[in-house]
Amino acid sequence: VVGVLTRRNAIVIFMCVELMLNAVNLSFVALSRLYGATGQVFVVFVMTVAAAEAAVGLAIIISIFRHRQTVDLQNINLLKG
Repeated sequence: VVGVLTRRNAIVIFMCVELMLNAVNLSFVALSRLYGATGQVFVVFVMTVAAAEAAVGLAIIISIFRHRQTVDLQNINLLKG
């Protein structure tokens, strides 16, 4: 959470979000030992959504970099023409 709130580079923020998703997956797998295999099934769905999110997120970051020549969020103002 600290990485998302304090970093300015879009790629680093994106990696921090992915790390948070993997931490949730690890929690689900650990708790599935106590409550059955439903946590493991949910992890498969979360990983599928995370893979799609990673593909779309990286495509957006690459597109912004091609147009603005930076991935620093302080220098990117998408509302300005």
